[in-house]
Amino acid sequence: MPVKKILRKRYIHYHKDGSIWAKGYLAKGKMDGYWEWFRKDGTTMRTGYFKNEKRVGKWTTFDKSGRVAKVTQMKS
Repeated sequence: MPVKKILRKRYIHYHKDGSIWAKGYLAKGKMDGYWEWFRKDGTTMRTGYFKNEKRVGKWTTFDKSGRVAKVTQMKS
């Protein structure tokens, strides 16, 4: 039986000033795979993975200096 391949496309969302707010992947219009969120100054705010729009695995929140502020393990 052939395996169905789910096509994911890169998605980027911008702040009003044009800087990147978030980027990640969409599969069938839903968040899927690795995502990153950014502050207006370009520093990373949060990273994590989605599976069919649900947060999975470890999610990391960073402070304004780029240091890890919090790591959260999502419940399955």
